[in-house]
Amino acid sequence: MATKATTEAHGGAHDGAKAPFPPFNSETFASQLIWFAIAFVLLYVLMSRVALPRVGAIVEARAGKIADDLAAAQKLKDETDAAIADYEKKLADARTNAQSIAGQTRDKLTAEADVRRKTLEGKLHERLQDAEKTIEQTKTAAMSNVRGIATDTASAIVERLIGNKPDQASVSDAVDQSMKR
Repeated sequence: MATKATTEAHGGAHDGAKAPFPPFNSETFASQLIWFAIAFVLLYVLMSRVALPRVGAIVEARAGKIADDLAAAQKLKDETDAAIADYEKKLADARTNAQSIAGQTRDKLTAEADVRRKTLEGKLHERLQDAEKTIEQTKTAAMSNVRGIATDTASAIVERLIGNKPDQASVSDAVDQSMKR
C-alpha cells in the first residue's frame, strides 16, 4: 500500500482535486526559471565553445575548397582558352602554309607545263617544217615529171594539129607559162 509520504512526493494527495500542469504550477515556477537559465547557459556555452566552432571550421573549409575549386576551374578555363587560341593560330598558319604550298605547286606545274608545251610545239613545228619540205620536194618532183609529160604531150598535140614537129624550146616556154598560173 502506498503511504502518505510517497503519495505526496509524487504530486500530492489524490483526494479528487485536480493538480495543475507542472510547468504552469506557480509554486515551482521560480525553480523552473533557474533550471531554465542554467540549461540555457550550459547549452549556449556548449554551442559557442564546441559545436559552432566546429561548424564554422567546416563552413570555412568548404568555402575555401569551393574558392580553390573555382580558382582551379578559372585556371583550367584560361589554359583551355589559351590552347584554343593557339590551336586556331596554328590552324590559320597551316591554312596559310597550305595555300602557299598549293600556289607554289600550281606555279611550278604551270611552268613545267609551259616548258613541255613549248618543247612539244617546237618539235611539232620542226616536224611540220620537215613535212612541208617533204611535200614541197614531192610536189617539185611531181611537177618536174608533169612538166616533162606536159611538154611531150603538148608537142605531140601541136604536131598532130599542124602536121610538123614544133620547136622544143617554144613548147617548153609555153608549158612553163601555163604552170606558173
